[in-house]
Amino acid sequence: MTGKHFNSVCVFCGSRLGNDARYQAAASDLGDELVRCGMTLVYGGGQVGLMGVIADAVLDAGGRVIGVIPEALATKELLHPGTTEMHVVPSMHARKAKMAELSDAFLALPGGFGTLEELLEVITWTQLGIHSKPTGVLNVAGFFDPLIQLIERGVKYDFIKPNHRELIVVHEEPAELLLRLLRHRLPKTRRWMEADES
Repeated sequence: MTGKHFNSVCVFCGSRLGNDARYQAAASDLGDELVRCGMTLVYGGGQVGLMGVIADAVLDAGGRVIGVIPEALATKELLHPGTTEMHVVPSMHARKAKMAELSDAFLALPGGFGTLEELLEVITWTQLGIHSKPTGVLNVAGFFDPLIQLIERGVKYDFIKPNHRELIVVHEEPAELLLRLLRHRLPKTRRWMEADES
């Protein structure tokens, strides 16, 4: 990859594996791709579920992994023992803030409520101008199709501005998704509360 480069990418993903082997394969492939591109993985610090799969993939390929985990979850069963760097923080809010601080871009893999909440929050932060970091979704086996359809409904019923669809980059292949994120230009969001865009 040429041009813009991400030193680190924050990945949100499930603390469960899911019931489709394609989710685990995608997490592993994304980990390999991050290492190939010289990017550090920033993630939630766990050794379980897809979180553990992507962390292990990056570490196995010789890459760098930074975990960020709240004190309440930093148990022997959950905390990954092999990360390059681990930050234990006081709360979930502190976790998200630290992950954002350490990252140049955000990606979401399949996951549950926590993954969806983290994804939507960083998109909202971009919309509000809190940061200008790109956000992508690895749409493994169409997992995020309903969310994409919901965003389209938000546009249709005038809750989301049409150009704000571009706040999220979607693809099903890790390498192509990273490439698109690197090339992505965020939409103008400065006047997001106003009715018309200039």
